[in-house]
Amino acid sequence: VDRVTMGNAAMVVSVRNRYKSFFLLLLQLQTGPFVAAFTSSNLGDVSPNTKGPHCINTGEPCENMGNYCLIGGAKLCIATGPGTDMFQSTQIIGRNIYSNAKEIYTKASKEIDGPISSVHRWVDMSNVTVQLNSTHTGKTCKPALGYSFAAGTMDGPGTLNFTQGTTEGHPFWDSIRDAFLVRPSNESIECHKPKPILLPIGELTKPYPWQPKIVDIQMFTIGSAAFVGLPGEFTTMSGRRVREAIKKEFEIQGKAGMDVIISGLSNIYTHYITTYEEYQIQRYEGGSTIFGPHTLSAYIQLFQGLARALATNTTQDLTNIPEPSFLNITNLNFLPSIMDKKPLGQKYGDVLKDVQPTYKVGEIAEVHFVGANPRSSTEYMANFTFLTVEKHDNISKSWQVLHDDASWDTRLIWKKGTKGQSTSIIEWHIPKTSESGKYRIQYFGHSKELFSSVQAFNGSSSTFEVSN
Repeated sequence: VDRVTMGNAAMVVSVRNRYKSFFLLLLQLQTGPFVAAFTSSNLGDVSPNTKGPHCINTGEPCENMGNYCLIGGAKLCIATGPGTDMFQSTQIIGRNIYSNAKEIYTKASKEIDGPISSVHRWVDMSNVTVQLNSTHTGKTCKPALGYSFAAGTMDGPGTLNFTQGTTEGHPFWDSIRDAFLVRPSNESIECHKPKPILLPIGELTKPYPWQPKIVDIQMFTIGSAAFVGLPGEFTTMSGRRVREAIKKEFEIQGKAGMDVIISGLSNIYTHYITTYEEYQIQRYEGGSTIFGPHTLSAYIQLFQGLARALATNTTQDLTNIPEPSFLNITNLNFLPSIMDKKPLGQKYGDVLKDVQPTYKVGEIAEVHFVGANPRSSTEYMANFTFLTVEKHDNISKSWQVLHDDASWDTRLIWKKGTKGQSTSIIEWHIPKTSESGKYRIQYFGHSKELFSSVQAFNGSSSTFEVSN
């Protein structure tokens, strides 16, 4: 996993649909005896956009401390690559990951064998005393997000021109925060330095606590392999220090030769975790390290304790605190209500722009439908597809589904219009391996109009010919 992910991370290609994302979290599910999983590691400062950041208005590089364009500010500094668009980039990175993973798998010679052990504990991460050296201690803080958090990154900048690398607050935003949320306590302000606090999420409790402070940490071993459940996005250097510390602790306890494998974003999400040095600079990751400058040291100390417990087969020195409270917040929904509308005299799924009568392989078949918000279909997604590409079988006189929305060659583009009306565009990038014959494209969705329940619908293009 380290060899695959330490270079270029990948965009997600989900099993059902494709959405732009920057987490490396790709699960490949298939029938048969072999299942492969590419999981998150320490990816906190890893980007798939290998061409780097450029000002989208001038084309000039903007790889500076704040990822800031002289004309237009931070919101115009965007990173791209390695392809010309997100689809080509996903394809390139996906193939690179696959080829490297296949090579590692082919050359693998060590089989993991041995007993299985595990340990888990709850920790109040807002109140951990860290032994920095033989004479000095540090302490974690109540959760808080800094100004650089609002800046975003070159992969996705914020909208209000906050910039990374901010180590001083701003009177205007401080006054907005104090008036509508809460002023951070002097204790938090001092504890989080040099981070200027924008959102004191650990001190916001209405209608529910904004951020859990009780965090679960976990580790399990299978023979000589130790799997570490990290509850957040650790940067590259943070992850290296965690691995080294855990490996060394196992050696001290007589368990030399352990392979330490990090599994990030596990069990609970506590934003980002940087090194102490990275925290001082306060880029996005530092501004998002919510428990203060000694967060990484605290996690290392805690995971060393888990390694020690596993190596000595004892948990008596692991103090545990009560589990976090169960908060039933499933009824909270901050998304705006869906109010679909259709053009007068038309139905959802009606064709607005039909396919052409004939296509050759390598071309793109495109059809536009009267659409509805895809969010209305989310509760039906387990056995649902937004589209199918079907070929007519002359023998059975029936339509056979060849592709759906999980196919690499299909695209569903939803365009929100005015007054609740929308258009769904389906593209089929016809593969060169396609057989000649009659085809059609079908669209499936759900609509939700004002004062009405969710209604299923579908539409179909005209029949068209594909030839080689």
